[in-house]
Amino acid sequence: MKKIFRSKLFTAFLSFLFIALYAGFVFAAGGEGTHHGKDEWIELAWKTFNFLILMGFLYWLLADKIKAFFVDRRKDIKETLENTATQKTEAEKKYRDYAEKIDKASAEIDNIFEMIKAQGVAEKQKIIDDAKKVAQKMKEDAQARIEQELQKASAQLRGEAVQLSVKMAEDILKRNITEKDHETMIKEYLDKVVTKN
Repeated sequence: MKKIFRSKLFTAFLSFLFIALYAGFVFAAGGEGTHHGKDEWIELAWKTFNFLILMGFLYWLLADKIKAFFVDRRKDIKETLENTATQKTEAEKKYRDYAEKIDKASAEIDNIFEMIKAQGVAEKQKIIDDAKKVAQKMKEDAQARIEQELQKASAQLRGEAVQLSVKMAEDILKRNITEKDHETMIKEYLDKVVTKN
């Protein structure tokens, strides 16, 4: 389909070129009766023709590369977002696992309390205190592990987001800042420094 379209476009382009050249020869052979107005129209036509040739050539040369660049860029961003979503899901799963472990630990502690009630009062109090310490320690350890995993996942996600943002900003700056813009920024900075001093 693209080849047929390009073939038709190329044929139309050659036809236009032939007609324009023929018209140029006809006007050139016109003799001395030409007016300045016609010369200006001919000059405008040639400039338009040259512009159309340049645009056609640039389209033919760069269209596929530009499309491929944006398709690849979209694919990279999509993959990065999918990876971060997967990592977030994994972090949430770990959080649920640790929460489940904490719930199990709480259930075990409740069972220990029931067993202690059957024993003597003094022994009972001692065991209760020990069980509370163990339970607190288990909760603190589990909570610390959960926080470490969440911080690790969050830091990794932030790092990837920062890298992606920096890369996108760098690409945008490379495409958009010209030499003139660069010189203008340097001049403004020097003016500020001179004004402060």
